[in-house]
Amino acid sequence: MSTVTLKDIGPLAFANSESGSPIVIAGPCSAETEQQTLATARALKGIGVTAFRAGVWKPRTMPGSFEGMGDQALAWLQAVKRETGMLVATEVATEAHVRAALDAGIDILWVGARTTANPFAVQEIADTLMCNDEVTVLVKNPLNPDLDLWMGALQRLAGAGITRLGAVHRGFSSAGAHLYRNDPQWHIPFELRRHAPGMTILCDPSHIGGKREFVEPLSQLALDAGFDGLMIESHCDPDNALSDSAQQILPETLKSILGKLVVRSGAPVEDELSLLRQQIDDCDHELLAVLARRMSVSREIGSYKKSHNLRVVQPARYQALIKARLDEARTLGLSQEFTQRIMQAIHEESVQQQLDLPDN
Repeated sequence: MSTVTLKDIGPLAFANSESGSPIVIAGPCSAETEQQTLATARALKGIGVTAFRAGVWKPRTMPGSFEGMGDQALAWLQAVKRETGMLVATEVATEAHVRAALDAGIDILWVGARTTANPFAVQEIADTLMCNDEVTVLVKNPLNPDLDLWMGALQRLAGAGITRLGAVHRGFSSAGAHLYRNDPQWHIPFELRRHAPGMTILCDPSHIGGKREFVEPLSQLALDAGFDGLMIESHCDPDNALSDSAQQILPETLKSILGKLVVRSGAPVEDELSLLRQQIDDCDHELLAVLARRMSVSREIGSYKKSHNLRVVQPARYQALIKARLDEARTLGLSQEFTQRIMQAIHEESVQQQLDLPDN
């Protein structure tokens, strides 16, 4: 077993990336056809992208979803590498994936969020890659906001003697409606940086945002936060993509975004303030999403009350709720007066939502 730790991992140096510029890995969510793969790669090469990404095996949540073209798509990535000279990257989740990708000469392998959450799968990948010093391995954060799980996956690979190692922040799954597809929780990659100060950490704004309009602002925020580069989904016909169509952008759109991004040397105080303000914005988005869910439940309760001829206002329930929330607020260090005002306003809106429901 190698004695390499995360503190020993240094920055990745891509042979054909411009010195001092952020790393950019771009390409479609999935390699769908040879024509689509090559057309997207040619367009990205034309705007200066030097590393091309495309999923070959796609771990989807629901059976019957597009799960990638499998091994045959590796030949398309080989064609991209041969024709454009770009580095090529794909996701792996099993020993068979790793061996097939290595046989195809794939330069960059990434471990997806679902796989990162499975220590057995990560260890299988690490064992298959034991002491490989040629391929680059990137590890996306797990679906849940668990820093130890993310670091554990990275350490398993480092422990196998893999030093061309980096991380990708793609946000974390959360229930209910939110502004972003995946909650950024920026403090988690910041904490990873503390444990692995020299390691390359990229940001995946496509998966955080979930919509193409969020790619540019999230990319700028990531660079301001000190991320080393970006992994962005780009497709030659994104509206008709077989997976993640809403978050993919045209190569020409990516060119425009990259041209606007500001790369700063260090993080001045104003940038740190901007990051803190972004955390405030994220909290506000979460608050609104929670309130929307609460009002939805209130309307369901209102419908039940109407159908069972119950009063909308239940004084005993209200008094018990306020007491419980004030007790909880005290343990959280929140002002009693402040909490009571908020809960009263929420209760009043909930009552109004129920009163406004039409009769059955």
